[in-house]
Amino acid sequence: MSSPYGIEDLVEGDRVELVVGAPAHGGHCVARIGDEHGRVVFVRHALPGERVTAEITELHRGYLRAEAVAVQQASPDRVTPPCPYARPFGCGGCDLQHVAPAAQLEWKAAVVRELLGRMGGLSATQLDALGVRVEPLPGGPLGWRSRIRYAVDAADRPGLLKHRSHEVVPIDRCRIAHPRLQELDVTARRWPDAAAVEAVASTGGDVSVLARRAGSTVATRSTGEAAPATGDWLLDEVHGGDRALLDGSAEVREVAAGREWHVPAEGFWQIHPAAADTLVTAVLEMLRPEPGEVSWDLYGGAGLFAAALAERTEARTTVVESSPVGVAAARRNLATLRHVEVVAAKVDVALARRRVAGPVDVVVLDPPRSGAGAKVVRAVVAAGPRAVAYVACDPAALARDVKTFAELGFRVTALRAYDCFPMTQHVECVALLER
Repeated sequence: MSSPYGIEDLVEGDRVELVVGAPAHGGHCVARIGDEHGRVVFVRHALPGERVTAEITELHRGYLRAEAVAVQQASPDRVTPPCPYARPFGCGGCDLQHVAPAAQLEWKAAVVRELLGRMGGLSATQLDALGVRVEPLPGGPLGWRSRIRYAVDAADRPGLLKHRSHEVVPIDRCRIAHPRLQELDVTARRWPDAAAVEAVASTGGDVSVLARRAGSTVATRSTGEAAPATGDWLLDEVHGGDRALLDGSAEVREVAAGREWHVPAEGFWQIHPAAADTLVTAVLEMLRPEPGEVSWDLYGGAGLFAAALAERTEARTTVVESSPVGVAAARRNLATLRHVEVVAAKVDVALARRRVAGPVDVVVLDPPRSGAGAKVVRAVVAAGPRAVAYVACDPAALARDVKTFAELGFRVTALRAYDCFPMTQHVECVALLER
């Protein structure tokens, strides 16, 4: 330890020498000060097995956080980050640019496996049977991100945020952004009237730029009131929300699952161009929906999974979505499909108040990062499905819900994980749960 103080005397900014252990959920590795019983330190910009000098960034009662500012003994999986902003105390958007692409897949698989075991209650035998691995998507680790949001700092410069901070790091361009987004002049301009600037490059070939006004009292989606457009750069209002359209269309085209989708530029869609098709294929192959089977698409967004299910079953398919933007998109995109109903409600409320009621044969759960939660899981199980496909952007939330499913008699019989977010710590999983 290079600090002259004892462990209890450490303060932010002190430096310690650490031997780095296994990766953990959140984009860091676990190390300990001293021996194996020493204080836990979560270290960013390190790899398992490395010896590093780490600078303390946060002190908590049971653990510390730190950045690896110097590498004394490097892992063979360490590479030079392709982005100059992917460094300690730099941009917080990419967690793993210092890790070779193949090792990133191994890193994420290890995290998924550890979480399913520790939080999900799966045994080593069960995990071995699932064969947890992370599959890459087409296109490589750079130039994939089709939606990006730049924050604007006090000097009106656009950039991305530091890790666990509201501090903006001005950048020239984002290396993981889609090439059409990198070609825009967004990062070369000053934005005196904006708090954030968002850019979208759709799989249908559209490019849109939107801005969120700084210091305004514009209404959010929940109010349904449009904000007045002031300033030359505010060309159009978008869906009565707090964003204004600067360039392109308020609605973009996405192509997936053999269909063209029309989605508001600020609406939800998978940000990797290959993700939508990849996830639909996985869900269909795992659920194996049959003609006549009743299906639910919970947290359904624009209706991506519902369309695929309805085309296979030609039977009653229900989408539940709470976002007004998502509901409108789903109703438009699914209008030509018979037997499809779109319910505008929170999933837990819709199930509790029986706005959606069983029996049901197959269910797709695609919740936000916080997961479905025990209340929703219990309601889904009570509806009697033969199978549930759980699409998860957070493996920790998936693990928590898997444990609840197990307590109710459902077990994970298949798992697929995809690198939908290269260079970051995030991973997308699809789990099949059966009674």
